[in-house]
Amino acid sequence: MENIKVAKRTARARRTHAKARCSQKPRLLVFRSNRTVYAQIMDDQNDKIVCSSSGLKIKATGVKAATEVGKKIAELAKTKKITEVAFDRSGYKYHGQIKALADSAREGGLKF
Repeated sequence: MENIKVAKRTARARRTHAKARCSQKPRLLVFRSNRTVYAQIMDDQNDKIVCSSSGLKIKATGVKAATEVGKKIAELAKTKKITEVAFDRSGYKYHGQIKALADSAREGGLKF
């Protein structure tokens, strides 16, 4: 039997993926592992990843690493002339690392 926690995350992920794909904006995808956090901007029109960033090379962990990844992905998006994105949190609850990444990306100039 499937874990209830996993089933709830999968259901939330389906909803957020659907909402993000309906918009004509590129998606800011977030993945959180046990070790670090990853972010990438994907263009659904062309099915291509525009830019990506992760916390693997950052010495910090947790919320500090997520903040750095958010700043980095905002800088990379600016170089690709992307200002508006749809935030796809992949079913993760909006707190902790996910919230820190989103807030720092907004401070970096992304609108979502």
